[in-house]
Amino acid sequence: MRDQLFTKKLFKATRRKSMKKVVASVLGLSFSIVFMGCAAKLKVDVRKGEKIRTVMAVLQPTEGSNAEGRVIFIEEEGNNVRVVVELSGLSPGDHGFHIHQFGDCSMTDGTSAGGHFNPGGKSHGPRNSYNRHVGDLGNLTADINGIARADFIDHKLAFEGKRSIIGRAVIVHALPDDFTSQPTGAAGARVACGVIGITE
Repeated sequence: MRDQLFTKKLFKATRRKSMKKVVASVLGLSFSIVFMGCAAKLKVDVRKGEKIRTVMAVLQPTEGSNAEGRVIFIEEEGNNVRVVVELSGLSPGDHGFHIHQFGDCSMTDGTSAGGHFNPGGKSHGPRNSYNRHVGDLGNLTADINGIARADFIDHKLAFEGKRSIIGRAVIVHALPDDFTSQPTGAAGARVACGVIGITE
């Protein structure tokens, strides 16, 4: 009964905040969350003493786009995170690929996700730069069929602390990130959005 009452209160609170903060300190409870504004339903299963190893974002197209797919984040040794991407429906070429501040895909253009996730107040830059936003993940390259795949290790992403990406949003852009223009890399419109959630 206590778990059910807590779940109802949490669900109401997250709706009021438009899913800008979807992860709370809820160790010892098991429950489900539906991320508002996104088609994906992610089951959150957090048990006391368990360490989160894998999180995922299911990306849905913004208005006028066909881009969709998923991005999986896997915790590796040495405080590194492996990023595995598989998307379809993109135009051929490079597309800016970022983690944005808010886990909110409710607006049809994806702008409800806010700006780049940047807890350190750094300048925008390429993924291999020390001085970059935590959310700066470079570009994805789509082939002539609109398929983009990637598999890489990132040293700034985290599942805990100030750099935690859980509950934030993955955004894919229409244009390449030029790594120079501040603060977004001139990557253009947002063509896909998905909230990062804990997988089973």
